[in-house]
Formats: sequence, C-alpha cells, structure tokens
Amino acid sequence: MTNKELFENKDELMNKEIVIKGWIRNHRKQKEFGFIDFSDGTCFKHVQVVYDEKLNNFSDVQKMHVGCAIEVIGNVVKSVNPKQDFEVSATSITLLGDCPEDYPIQPKKHSREFLREQAYLRPRTNLFQAVFRVRSVASFAIHKYFQERGYVYFHAPLITASDCEGAGEMFHVTCFDLENVPKKDGAVDYEKDMFACPASLTVSGQLEAESFALAYGKTYTFGPTFRAENSNTRVHANEFWMVEPEIAFCDLKGDMEIMEDMLKNVVHYVLDNCKDEMEFLDKFVENGLIEKLTKLVSSKFNRITHKECIDILQKANIKFEFEPKQGEDIAKEHEKYITEYFDGPVFITDWPKDIKAFYMKQNPDGETVAAVDLEVPGAGEIMGGSQREEDYEKLVARMDELGMEKDTLDWYINLRKFGGCVHSGFGMGFERLLIYLTGIDNIRDVIPYPRTPGNCEF
Repeated sequence: MTNKELFENKDELMNKEIVIKGWIRNHRKQKEFGFIDFSDGTCFKHVQVVYDEKLNNFSDVQKMHVGCAIEVIGNVVKSVNPKQDFEVSATSITLLGDCPEDYPIQPKKHSREFLREQAYLRPRTNLFQAVFRVRSVASFAIHKYFQERGYVYFHAPLITASDCEGAGEMFHVTCFDLENVPKKDGAVDYEKDMFACPASLTVSGQLEAESFALAYGKTYTFGPTFRAENSNTRVHANEFWMVEPEIAFCDLKGDMEIMEDMLKNVVHYVLDNCKDEMEFLDKFVENGLIEKLTKLVSSKFNRITHKECIDILQKANIKFEFEPKQGEDIAKEHEKYITEYFDGPVFITDWPKDIKAFYMKQNPDGETVAAVDLEVPGAGEIMGGSQREEDYEKLVARMDELGMEKDTLDWYINLRKFGGCVHSGFGMGFERLLIYLTGIDNIRDVIPYPRTPGNCEF
C-alpha cells in the first residue's frame, strides 16, 4: 500500500489493516504514545502514524530518528484531528534503515542555499518534493502534448561539431591528454582526437531537428544542452534542458499558434495534476501563483513587432535603467513593462537581424528577421522561435556576411537544396518554464543537480 493509494481509497480502507513502507519525516514522542509523520514519496501528502506502549518494541520505536526507513502495519482509523480525515493506528513498526541524530534534514525551515549543499537529500523536504514532482509532471505534459499531435520525438546528439547559435560558448570534448596535446605545424592536431575534428557539447538540437522535420513533417527534441558561459545569474546554468519542436510547412504565424497552445496545455495539465504541490507553492513560495497560471491559460496572447515594442517603451512614463533603442535587444525591465502594459503574455516579432541567429528567415525589408520571443508576466521571455530561412542563396549569403565557416554545416545548408520548404520552430528552456510554474526564482532550485560556474558536485 502506498500513501497515494491510501488517500485515493481512504473510505474503502477505513478500519482495515494495511502495510506501508517509507520514511519518518517527523517524530513526536510522548511518555505512553507517539506520532510519526510518514512519507513514502508517492504523493505530496503525509500520513500520520499513531502508536502506543502496547507495541512490543515501544521503547525501540521511540528511539527512531527523523530520516529512518520503516515498515508500518496498522489499521486505518478516523482521526480525532479535524484537519485530517484518517490516521494509521500502528500494530507493528519495524526499522528498515536507521538514520543518525545528525541527519542534515531535520523538521525545521532550511534555507535554499543550505539545501543546495545537500542536493542529494533535498528531495526529502516539502519544498523540493513539490518542485521536482512539478518538474516530472511538466515533462510528461510536454511529451503528451507533442505525441498526441503526431510529432516524432527526436534524440539530438549531445556531441557535435556545429555551433548552432554561433556564439562560441561551447564546452570542448576531447580525449587528448591536456598536458601533452599533439600538435601539427604549431596547431592542435585534431586528426588524432576521437572524432578527428574539433567537437563540443551541444548548445541546441535545433539544426539536427530541422533535418527530421523535413522528413517527418513534425518533430521535437527534449534533452540536455550546455553553455560554457561564466554567468552567475539566477536564470543561467551551464547544463539545462531544452524543448525544441520543428515543423515543416509552417510559417511564423503558425509557429506562434503552436507556442501558445503548447504552453497553455502544459500549464493546465500541471494545475490539474499537481493540486497539492501547487497549493503548497502558492502558500509558501509565491502568493497568487495559481491565479497567475490560471489567468495565463485563459489569456489572449498579444502580438506586436519589435519596432512597436520599442516605441511603447520609449513613450513609457518611467525611467529605465537601460534605455530602449530601435535595433537593439530588450532588457528584463523592458520585458516586465511590456507584459504589464498588455496585462498578459506578449509575442514580440520581427526582430533586427543583427541581433538574431543566422538561420532565421530574412524579411523583405532586409533589416529584420521572422523571429519571435514570447514574454509572460512574472517571468519575461519564456520561449523564442523563428521561421527558418528556406532560401539556399540567402542562407549562404547571411553566413558569409557573418564570416561563418560553412564546411561543418554543409549538410544543414543542403537541406535547402534537397526538397526544402517553409518551416519553423522554437525553443523553450525547460527550467525557465519551471521557474514560472513553481514561483522559485533561482534556476539552481529547479534542477536536481545544478551545474553552474564553480559548482559540479554530486
């Protein structure tokens, strides 16, 4: 019997004997009886186990510490506490795994910074029980959304010779002894390395996903990506997960419709399937969280161009730390203002081409590309996408303009020659979504084992 089954079938199980196995989350001991806060991880709610001196091993049970693994045999009975429907009256409690008194996760409030140092134990706290179950359910919701709509799940390579974003912030992969790197004519002799060429960890699976979209029509990746970026902000990590759909015969307008529909579906699914967790997060992490998410699901997603966005920001009757300028990127404070201005999510389209990636569709004006960012209240940018450049000559010209090496991307360019078509896609940082869903404001607290500058523990 699990806690989840017990809560779901409590009426049928009343006055019946059950066996449960799990961990002590709290232990309140009296002279002749005791109360154990019991959790087995199958649901957010805990079961209260009551025992008294009739137990054969009463004195041993009283010595059991928080964190111990136990087996309880007992009867489900109506609780005298009006805050709970039932409790388990124990007839037997067996120690399965002991835990010392200096166990770090005691029943008291711990700081998130302290819990990061105990990352292997923090899933045992209420906060992280909630966060990581939401992560699990949201992950399933994403797969469910795409699978039910005929997308092929594509496993993008994690080791690549291509820099999708062109920013050069990539982790190098090598088998060389770094104390004795082979050289040829003064340069690194990559022909002697594992892949006979420079290789890195991927920053995105998009380019490879495009090749699958042009075979299956609709595909998506959902996996880890890596950025060798020495950034210590609350929203950056060196390893994070990305959701990246690619859709053939789809323009920017269709891309935005999918972005909106997917986000609403995932948020709705989490609200429906993590009720206890969301109520906890609403109460203890972000007041109004459920209301914010419920509003998003029913919101109209507004659409403006980048130029219109800058115009609105420049006319705003407030002083920004960073002055908004045409042709330039927007800052977090600008994202916040825009979502407040429209009182809801906002698609910003048609970005200046000089601040966007090489693969984005060039608009007829020659100055902008068919790119889009989705801004949501309370989180700012949560997704970014574009119509991909399907014109072979324009793509090659843009790469030449940026001084990009084309040798390692010849396969990608050839997709435009071999039955290319209008196609689009977008990317969503999964942890950015989780920050929005949980109200947790630091990416380190929505990743089980965060990899950030100076941190690679566990």
